[in-house]
Amino acid sequence: MKHHGAWLRKLTQDEEFFETVSGPEPLSAQVADADKALIAFSLKLTREPASIGPEDIDELRRHGFNDRAIHDAVQVISYFAYVNRVADGLGVELEERFGETD
Repeated sequence: MKHHGAWLRKLTQDEEFFETVSGPEPLSAQVADADKALIAFSLKLTREPASIGPEDIDELRRHGFNDRAIHDAVQVISYFAYVNRVADGLGVELEERFGETD
């Protein structure tokens, strides 16, 4: 989380957005409804992957995501979860250029 969170902070240059999305209530971020649906989906896929069902995919479709976009989102969400676990499991230190105080 530290690694990708630091990247998000640097990419957006929006401290309030970063704090909201990476904090305890990411769904309170002031974003478009489609983005909020994607955040909710990513949280569920990350925290409770076995609970994902057709209704979750349908919810994304209702917000304009097509099958390719859903596929890509699942790939990216899953990859980031995997890489974060590898980094945390091996004790990989955050690169200096992504320091939390940048």
